Amino acid sequence: MQKNVKKYWGIFTLPTMLAFLIGFLVPFILGIYLSFCKFTTVTDAKFVGLSNYLTAFKDTTFSHSFWFTLLFTIATLILINVIAFALAMALTKEYKGTNVFRTIFFMPNLIGGIVLGYIWQLIFSGILVYFNTALNLNAKLGFWGLVILVCWQQIGYMMIIYIAGLQSIPGDVLEAAEIDGADSRQKLFKVTIPMMMPSITICTFLTVTNGFKLFDQNLALTGGAPMKQTEMMALNIYNTFYSRVGFEGVGQAKAVIFFLIVILIAGLQQHFTRSKEVQQ
Repeated sequence: MQKNVKKYWGIFTLPTMLAFLIGFLVPFILGIYLSFCKFTTVTDAKFVGLSNYLTAFKDTTFSHSFWFTLLFTIATLILINVIAFALAMALTKEYKGTNVFRTIFFMPNLIGGIVLGYIWQLIFSGILVYFNTALNLNAKLGFWGLVILVCWQQIGYMMIIYIAGLQSIPGDVLEAAEIDGADSRQKLFKVTIPMMMPSITICTFLTVTNGFKLFDQNLALTGGAPMKQTEMMALNIYNTFYSRVGFEGVGQAKAVIFFLIVILIAGLQQHFTRSKEVQQ
């Protein structure tokens, strides 16, 4: 059986390789090429060099969207992981109903981002009407509205990962710490968190990349209002490409810049957290 698999492995992997080639690799390479072109369709692309990139860097809305996205990512990175870790710690105790609470906290992750955006828009509008304001009138409210929405959606998912990490910690390690006289705080910071670094690496990676790539919730909740002050990078690229005639190449250049920024920041985050991991 193993000989047959080795003999015909190319046939079995061909459909997946073709799908990867057609659905990802070719569009990716074509997208990089189009970022150096002026075009309205793929067939009329004309090479213009670095012109699109220079225009992108001069666009103040793009630079503002970067700083807004960075601040949003930092806020959600801290809040999501701290709250998810705390919930995981609470829900790994031997209490009745912990499985029910795990399910309840995880459920928001199953709802689509566009739907969540409109649901929370109604909630915030119903609350803020008593203060004679709205999310699309105040950039600070829009920012925190996005933070609350994304935290509510992703905390349950990260909580499940942290629960799996907590349950994988050998019990004899914790028992040894107790025998050595470690209190609860010392066990948390000297034993539990170091042993949890693989889970922390995964959760921080997902939180950082999800924060930078956020699009549908931003589109549904604020749409970038007021005056594009709550427009994140993905939405800015979308609006540049589809809402500004003749700026398709600029939008593609922004997408390449966006890709490089996410790769750089995610790589730095992975290096920092992996360096803190310990062998179990």
